This record gives sequence, structure tokens and C-alpha cells, in this order.
Amino acid sequence: MHGVLRLRQAIRFATGLAALGMTRVTIIVAYNRVMLDSHHPRRIACLQPSATVILASVGELERVVACTKYCVDMVPELRTELPTKILGNRNGKRLIIADSWTSKASEILAAEPDLVIAAVPYQEAAVSEILKAGIRFLGLAPRTLEDIYTDIAMISGSVGAGERGAKVISHMQAALDDVRRRTADLPRKRVFCEEWGKPIIVSQPWVAELVDAAGGDFLGKPGAQCSAEEIARLDPEVIIAAWCGAGDRVPLTKITSTSGRGWSETTAVRNSQVYCISDELLNTPAPTLVSGLGALAGAIHPAVFGAQPGLRSITQVPRTQTPQ
Repeated sequence: MHGVLRLRQAIRFATGLAALGMTRVTIIVAYNRVMLDSHHPRRIACLQPSATVILASVGELERVVACTKYCVDMVPELRTELPTKILGNRNGKRLIIADSWTSKASEILAAEPDLVIAAVPYQEAAVSEILKAGIRFLGLAPRTLEDIYTDIAMISGSVGAGERGAKVISHMQAALDDVRRRTADLPRKRVFCEEWGKPIIVSQPWVAELVDAAGGDFLGKPGAQCSAEEIARLDPEVIIAAWCGAGDRVPLTKITSTSGRGWSETTAVRNSQVYCISDELLNTPAPTLVSGLGALAGAIHPAVFGAQPGLRSITQVPRTQTPQ
């Protein structure tokens, strides 16, 4: 009984911290479970695309036995069959489960994982069921690049790939240093970057760090909701939209038109420095941020960095139909 009470208290405490905006909350708990001989989880349920990308980056994707459709979108290799040594006598298909905000404990437990990775705050009831079943739970809530590096180190270390994880982190840091060096003597530009359009939500703190490295001054409070009028007063020189789940289909003309947000007289719109960056490059706290950094540099200083993968200007047509 005391163990269950402590479990509930830990979940409520961690969820409360995340709701209050604490920089990171991580829960790793195991009950009544004997560690595997290797001391590393072999069957992982990933409810967070960033964790799936991290596992792929260190060559440990075969451990993922269940994931969300968003994980598959980010890492198409998940469509391949699992090795027999992971599945035993099961069929070769990974289970596709709901995301961190809607998944049920029953569908997660059906995959028989020995580790569940999700974002927090997470559903308390689902976490409680997972932990009571003796399955480890890793909750991620990164805000800064340093948090993301820690998540990479922690996830890679948990599967015995710590050295490979360190190399991934070093590669990310080297990419930032290189772009920062190339923009050091360039004029800095006022940059507004949003992760959602209705309501307008400013991009996360790690995006603000990437913008800084790419030679921009980030406008607004990272991760906060703001008004169109507030941004118009700040007169951004570069506007970037990376809406969650929208790919490169953000309707740039619509949001910058005279009848839209009142941004038609901003320096960014007058100079056509309005861009969409594929959201997975900025909104997934994982090694894919290196590509996001390149796209940001191309948007802020196009004469220096040129066209970049995942970057679309207001003068270009999106790859797919614009959502209404």
C-alpha cells in the first residue's frame, strides 16, 4: 500500500512540475521487475517521435516494438519488420498506438514493453497502470538544447549505446558552432518564429537558441501565446511558421495578407522574408534539429546559406495542398 501511495505522489508531483513550466521532468520507475541479463531494455514502446529519432540515430531502432503514427512519419524505417530475436514467436509487425496525450495503458501493455518513453505531463491513470505492471517509464519534457542533449545521453545510455549518443551530441554541437561562426560578422535580424497559428504560439526555447546561432534575434517569449498586434509592433525582419503537424503546408500568403493579421507592413512581408519550415525540423527535440538549424540560417541569411531542405519561401508553392 505504501508503495502505491508513493507512486501516486511521484506522478502527481512530476505532472504538477511540468504543468508549472519546470524546465524538465523525468520519471524512471520500475516495480516488481527483474532486470534483463543485459541490463538494457529490449522492447520499447515509444509514444514520442523525438525518442524514436534518437534511437534511430544511435542504431537501436530494432528495440522499438510499439510506436505512434507520428513516429513512423518521422522514421519510415519503422515500417520494416522486427528481428526474430526481439519478437520471439510473435509476428513481425510493430504495434501502432496513440500518442502521449491519448494512449491507453491497455494498448501499451499489449506490446509487452520493458520500457515506455513518453512526454510529460502524461495521463496519471495510464502511467500508474504501466508502473504497477512493473514496466519502466521514462518521461521527457525538454525545453532547451541542453535538455535535449541530456535526453539523447539518457536514452542512448539506457540501451547500451552511450558512446554513439555522445557522438550524436557532439555532431549537433559542432553544427551549431559552425553556423554561429559563419554568422558572427553578419547583421543580426529580428526573427519571429511560431509553432501554431490559431492562437499564435511562439516557438519553443530550443528554437530560440537555434535562431540565435543562425544570426537572428528571437522575438517574443518562447512557448507562449501572443497576439498578432504584439508581433506587428515588434516589426520582424524575418517571419517563420512551423506549425505542428502541418509539414510545409502553412498558408503563408493568408497569414501575411492585408486582411489577415495586419502584418502586411512589417519589414519581413515587404521584403518577402516570410518562410515555412517543415515542422518536424523545429518541433521535434532530437538530432533532426541540425536540419532545422540549416533551414533557419537559410531563412535569416539566404544570400549566405542559400536554399535549404525543409525551407519554403512565401514565393514558393508548398509540396502538398494547403490545409483550409
